[in-house]
Amino acid sequence: MKRRDVLKGLALAPLTNLSGVFVPRPSHGDTTMATGVQPQADTMRTKRSHIAGMALADLREQYRSDLFDDYVPFWRTSGFDFELGGFMCAVADDGTQLNTEKSMWYQGRGLWTHSFLYNHFGGDEHLEMARLTKDFVLKHGRDKEGNWVTSMDREGRITGDADRMGYAALFLAEGLQEYAKAADDEETMDLAIDVFWQGTKLYNDPDRDVNQGYIPVSYPGMRVGGFEMVTIVLLNSLLQKRSDAALEARMSNALENVTERFWHPEYRLNNEALDHNFNRRDDENEDFVYLGHAIETFWMILHEALRRQDPALFDLAAERLKRHIEVAWDDVYGGFFRAMEVNGALTFDKVLWLQEEVLIGTMILMEHTDLEWPAWWFDRTFHYVQEKFPLRQHGYPMWIMGGDRKVTYQPKTARKGNFHHPRHLMLNLLALDRMIERNGAVSGVWQ
Repeated sequence: MKRRDVLKGLALAPLTNLSGVFVPRPSHGDTTMATGVQPQADTMRTKRSHIAGMALADLREQYRSDLFDDYVPFWRTSGFDFELGGFMCAVADDGTQLNTEKSMWYQGRGLWTHSFLYNHFGGDEHLEMARLTKDFVLKHGRDKEGNWVTSMDREGRITGDADRMGYAALFLAEGLQEYAKAADDEETMDLAIDVFWQGTKLYNDPDRDVNQGYIPVSYPGMRVGGFEMVTIVLLNSLLQKRSDAALEARMSNALENVTERFWHPEYRLNNEALDHNFNRRDDENEDFVYLGHAIETFWMILHEALRRQDPALFDLAAERLKRHIEVAWDDVYGGFFRAMEVNGALTFDKVLWLQEEVLIGTMILMEHTDLEWPAWWFDRTFHYVQEKFPLRQHGYPMWIMGGDRKVTYQPKTARKGNFHHPRHLMLNLLALDRMIERNGAVSGVWQ
């Protein structure tokens, strides 16, 4: 008998009570729900006047301040190259530039962030930062064969190999399509679509052999939950801007992959890796769950269900989001674990982006439903994040990107984020604006 089979019952037992529903226990100092038992009612009210113990207007002000008094001023003075264009994310807490590398991932992500900022909040500086980044990447970001590379130096000299995962193309396409809207530039939208298909072609190559790093076992042509995730969020945004039958078909395919093929019916969790034919091999990947990507993906599917006006898909995504949130919570120190082996160990570090994906997903559900559980989890997560991650408690702007299980402050960190954190702030700020406009009433999108 294999070790995985021996441990299976032990690993699954703590996740459920006799009803089959996970019941979280309170972490030390948690007074949100003294019993540790989530509210049992399916729904709570037709209006929400307070969230996380704060009036909607007060919570909105917290989000506004974190975005416009912290994130935006930081990038005005640190990390962005206003001369040549592009983001240099290796920045110390005090704003010191540690190196001037320009990672392609962070160029595409920053291009999206500041284009989205301009599209929804205005500010010519954001459009200019986006334009400078786009121009830099299109001038320097491809090798002689036309492949997108992984990194460049400040002047644009290629310092990294051609990307073979496909993520560089996806992040760039996501940024380009958002910039195309900001600049009213159809040529850039055409390019975004071409770049998307370029990355997808890489992903579909059965001979693509690249070490994914965070996945226990890599093999040629491997299918990865993270790639499907970025595909979903990118196409959800792009298809709101341009109708395209081929892109719609790829979106439907990605949704099917995530909700059916990557879903492990026994664990009731999503695997992160399958083989090229979407089969689950009997190896270390069989019980590997990247909880962060799963939580992130299911809020993205909530957005896609809203675009499609598909209540069944919305309900499925909500239920699976809840399942992964419950499993990922650290009952001892609070916060969410990034990954786990169902029959083995947890990945004990705490990363900011995962905590913020929970806040996005639960905010979507609070805006569009009267469910009780999203408010409970938002409350718990919001106060945990505000306590642990802002660097202002250490005298600096911005937030801790990640840390150990207790999020112990490390004074010499090497990166500042230009994507997940501002995305969380922007999406939830926009949601709060809509909720305040309705006086806290549920959106009524399904009525």
